[in-house]
Amino acid sequence: MKKDDFIFGYYPVLEALEAGATLDKIFIHQGSEAHRFESIIKIAAERDIPVNLVPLVKLDKLTRSNHQGIVAYLSPISFVSLEALISAQEEKENPGLFIVLDQLTDARNFGGIIRTAECTGVSGIIIQKTGGAPVNADTVKTSAGAVFNVPICKVDHVKDAIYYLQGSGYKVFGASEKATENYFNSDFKAPVAIVMGSEDKGISKSVLGLLDGLISIPMLGKTKSLNVSVAAGAILFEVLRQRTF
Repeated sequence: MKKDDFIFGYYPVLEALEAGATLDKIFIHQGSEAHRFESIIKIAAERDIPVNLVPLVKLDKLTRSNHQGIVAYLSPISFVSLEALISAQEEKENPGLFIVLDQLTDARNFGGIIRTAECTGVSGIIIQKTGGAPVNADTVKTSAGAVFNVPICKVDHVKDAIYYLQGSGYKVFGASEKATENYFNSDFKAPVAIVMGSEDKGISKSVLGLLDGLISIPMLGKTKSLNVSVAAGAILFEVLRQRTF
């Protein structure tokens, strides 16, 4: 995490919140007395900013300075609600295309996916408020600035987003090397959402059971799987191919 990515200390974080700064998430020492950060927690809840209680060692790793038990990630963008994201797409003629990231944690993979998403006409990217990669300087750099051109939505739970998408007429596919359905044979011309899992565990079991189908990318070599950013790119360009040609 770079200096420009975060602020620390009670009053700097409080003043940032009161000034309306966009914060991605807040880390508070789990051993702190709750009343110390009561004002910050209250404002964060009102603005839907995740607050995570973490061990002191995590805060010490983020900054060697006097963090006073609190560190906050700054976000270079503003997030949109899921309802606004779907509503905005309904006003367009082309069918919607969303990417749902299930606990993807690497900021550079996130940035790579955002860059490809912008190039392939993705309507928006949906991420979970906790446990996922932050939108920070690495994300911005890896996305080549595309992060400013693709709407990003944060939800409490990926499962809720999937239910909402399905209720709005979207088919939701999950990308998995274990799937038997070749993604070349899938129909992406209708409104669809593609779920990509974390780098190490893939799509979580609780999410797998909600999907309309699983798709895989055919592999000829000895390597069993692709980097998640590369896999997302392959699928998104297949969607673009089907919708364009």
